[in-house]
Amino acid sequence: MSLTGASSSARSSKSTNLEQIWDDLKEGIQQIYLKQNMPKKRYMQLYTHVYNYCTSVQNQTQNQRISKRKSANQGGAQFVGAELYKRLKDFLKTYLTNLLRQGIDLMDESVLTFYTQQWEGYKFSSKVLHGICAYLNRHWVRRECDEGHKNTYEIYNLALVTWKDVLFKALDIKVTNAVLELIKRERNGETVNTSLISGVIDSYVHLGINEEESRSNGPTLSVYRLHFEANFLTDTEQYYTAESNAFLAENPVTEYMKRAEARLKEEQRRVQVYLHESTQIELAKKCEQVLIEKHLDTFYTEFKNLLTDDKNEDLGRMYSLTARVPDALGTLKQLLEEHIYSQGLDTIEKCGESALNDPRLYVTTMLGVHGKYHGLVSSSFNNDSGFVAALDKACGRFVNANAVTKQASSSSKSPELLARYCDSLLKKSVKNPEEAELEDILNSVMVIFKYVEDKDVFQKFYSKMLAKRLVQQNSASDDAEATVITKLRSMCGYEYTNKLQRMFLDVNVSKDLNEKFKSHIQRSETDSLNLDFSVQVLASNAWPFQQSATFALPTELEKCLQRFTTFYSAQHSGRKLHWLYTLSKGELVTNCFKNKYTLQASTYQMSVLLMYNDQDSYTVEQIHEHTQIKMDLLPQVLAILLKIRILISDKPMGDGQIDLNANIRLYKDYKNKKLRVNINVPMKTEQKQEQEQTHKFIEEDRKLLIQACIVRIMKMRKVMKHQHLLTEVLTQLSSRFKPGIPVIKKCIDILIEKEYLERVEKEKDTYSYLA
Repeated sequence: MSLTGASSSARSSKSTNLEQIWDDLKEGIQQIYLKQNMPKKRYMQLYTHVYNYCTSVQNQTQNQRISKRKSANQGGAQFVGAELYKRLKDFLKTYLTNLLRQGIDLMDESVLTFYTQQWEGYKFSSKVLHGICAYLNRHWVRRECDEGHKNTYEIYNLALVTWKDVLFKALDIKVTNAVLELIKRERNGETVNTSLISGVIDSYVHLGINEEESRSNGPTLSVYRLHFEANFLTDTEQYYTAESNAFLAENPVTEYMKRAEARLKEEQRRVQVYLHESTQIELAKKCEQVLIEKHLDTFYTEFKNLLTDDKNEDLGRMYSLTARVPDALGTLKQLLEEHIYSQGLDTIEKCGESALNDPRLYVTTMLGVHGKYHGLVSSSFNNDSGFVAALDKACGRFVNANAVTKQASSSSKSPELLARYCDSLLKKSVKNPEEAELEDILNSVMVIFKYVEDKDVFQKFYSKMLAKRLVQQNSASDDAEATVITKLRSMCGYEYTNKLQRMFLDVNVSKDLNEKFKSHIQRSETDSLNLDFSVQVLASNAWPFQQSATFALPTELEKCLQRFTTFYSAQHSGRKLHWLYTLSKGELVTNCFKNKYTLQASTYQMSVLLMYNDQDSYTVEQIHEHTQIKMDLLPQVLAILLKIRILISDKPMGDGQIDLNANIRLYKDYKNKKLRVNINVPMKTEQKQEQEQTHKFIEEDRKLLIQACIVRIMKMRKVMKHQHLLTEVLTQLSSRFKPGIPVIKKCIDILIEKEYLERVEKEKDTYSYLA
């Protein structure tokens, strides 16, 4: 109790009358705003004045009486501080009114200097005053705010509101115009005092006090946006509209783009140096609208010229500028696609007819176009997915339809030539590239393959050529062959390469089989074969070969075939061997010439040459009767032998024409620089027939694939409209080839005849599945 009594006695002894402390408090506040040095002791005296007044018992009692009288009318208690708050508010108003007289007549940069200097001092002084009145803020101001009394602020915010009401309202138009003029001068290349601008901006940001709330939670940027940003953006639009129009009238578009790029960077830096960060988005939009969007038509026209002139740096600049405008890149993508397509067509057309028969020229020409524009998309267009798609679409168009495919009257010419190019790369040759180089070339080949629509055509031709390389043991690298198959499988799936992989399996199995056959012959008690004989056994459903026409094998070879057939039948019951004479070959050692030669010959050539072991001359008719080689092949077999002058004729032979009575004799004076001579060269008729057969098989396979696809779809859907069925078939088969609508319709009719489908009664365009 004694402690409480002592405390009450101490409080009552304090100065409780505002009049007693105000003169000293006011003097201290004036000292603060005049920016005089204030010792810490003096600061604490002023703080204590405010504290004593707010905690005075006399004032507490007085205010309690006031509270009781007013509670009926106002409905809230009055706490100590109202009179002090009013006097502080009046002081700030008077101070700023006097200050305004000093700056009311100033203009331009002078008013900015005055405004920013006074603002910095006033802001600092108000923070000091805020600290002195900390107790007033924590108690009286807070309770006033909590009870919903508007227009009551913490002392620092009160200072800002008073600045806004007195100084700002009188000078804001002058100050804003002066700032905008300073920015304009800077844009024109003058060096200006940016601290004046940043000082004004700082003031406008801080003055965004939310006056609707009793206690502000911080700046709302309302003053900044209304009194500066809106005017600044309008000025910016007017300035750059005039500048861009004038610059474009006197300079090329390429120079304008550099200017626009520089201006956009300047404006970005302007925000960083002295504007509020929130202005960045709106300022960028405004500049992009004026500098880029309004000139897009000019950009689009120039884009075509830049593509034609290969101005990659300028194209990259145009891309980066145009990308700033929403949806503006769409036209550039279309223009790029059309340009690449046009360039692809023109480049292939310049190759002329030679590309039709030169797979390497054809493929490398397309790769050149793709490589050029792939580099452009990567470097200038930042690998933008839309531009990559434009490149792919354009390449797909000219790869599948160009001067060469038109000349060949076939859209499938591209995959055929691509397969032939792969064959030239993978076949043994003195021109075979190094392993690392070959890997790069094969990767580029896969780029063109990606664009090929008729991937089934490529598969047919590639499988035939791979089969020949394997059978003739003419493959340059097993690793390279495996690499291609892996790449094809990753792009088209396991089914696409299934048969290709089975070919390699058959080759390996055949090696083991030949070893067993040789061991069998060696163990046999019968006579040996007296020659080196090996066989490759190929599964008929995996290899793309047709059974050869029969002809009379030489007795030397007939014995070998019989012995192997007997051996194989014992190994595998139920299997039947069909001999592919067109793919068979052998070596003959000559003893009839001055030099001893080893001739690498086809089976047909061997059968003809072995006849000359018995006599030196035969008529064409005798050769035909003895060998039974078909008359559409025999002239070509003989033509090769006559051309290299192993045989000579007594009558001239035309292209593909032969006189049955012509006498063909062995030329015993035959000479060759090489002792090992390859005379097994492809025959034109055989190649042409093979090509025609391949295309025929492709068409037949397609019909079966289409029918299987239709059945699969209908089995799942049960009932389907004609148009929906067509769309679904096209979608499912697009990864292999692009079927024609008439072919699909024909396949539907076939399936109806086979009773897989039926037309729904009274609905001509609807089909139902028959289980």
